[in-house]
Amino acid sequence: MHSVVCVKQVPDTSEVGIDPETNTIIREGVPSIINPYDLHGIEAALHLKDEFDGKVTILTMGPPQAEAAIKRALSFGADRGILLSDRAFAGSDTLATSYIITQALKRIIDEERVDIIFCGKQAIDGDTAQVGPGIAARLGWNQLTYVVGINEVNIDNNEVRISRKLESGKEIIKAELPALLTVVKGLNEIRYASLPDMIRGARAEIEVWGEGDLELDESKIGLSGSPTQVGRIFPPPEREGGEIIPGGKEDPKGAARVLAEKLIGKEVIPNK
Repeated sequence: MHSVVCVKQVPDTSEVGIDPETNTIIREGVPSIINPYDLHGIEAALHLKDEFDGKVTILTMGPPQAEAAIKRALSFGADRGILLSDRAFAGSDTLATSYIITQALKRIIDEERVDIIFCGKQAIDGDTAQVGPGIAARLGWNQLTYVVGINEVNIDNNEVRISRKLESGKEIIKAELPALLTVVKGLNEIRYASLPDMIRGARAEIEVWGEGDLELDESKIGLSGSPTQVGRIFPPPEREGGEIIPGGKEDPKGAARVLAEKLIGKEVIPNK
């Protein structure tokens, strides 16, 4: 059982600011983390590794400092880490990103069988939820989105049975492998890294693949391969504090009358 987990290093949104002049995210001095949804994909892959004596490969695309995300994933017990990093990839939107990652996955698949690809349902910096399904479509694999439970993996029958989240509840689906799963936070609990694995992850040599290591069409990567661009980014307006109507305990009827007047916009005459 070989699982590949696609992860992304993202800025910690609790500390992200926006430059009011340029309308861009201020990344300087902002710590980076593994996209939280991707952590649950890592845990799911590690669970399959434990159950079937399998292998877990971590794949990410980003600048050189994204190695830190891979090293952390390796510290949980993953086996191999690959970073896709090249100036030619800069400015890639979700369409170009899914293309580059797919080409890297094809190289991995040529080297050894891959049974399942895990992605977080979306990245917290872009929130598009497009890259995972884009990869599945390009590979021609079954895609199972918003996965909240992996009920069974049957290697003999080459099948996986999962539960996925819907607006009105859940549905259970059985699909043939290989498949790509996008997962949500409720799927599992993230394990703690053991000290030996933390040391191994810190010392691990990360494979770095650039444009020359993949079969790529230059017109499909970077800015030239990105039909969408971000015009501007802006924070939502700050919410004003709510108004407190006094006298609720001492005079509940009076407080209710004041509230009603505010809601309907005219004076309410109380019944005598």
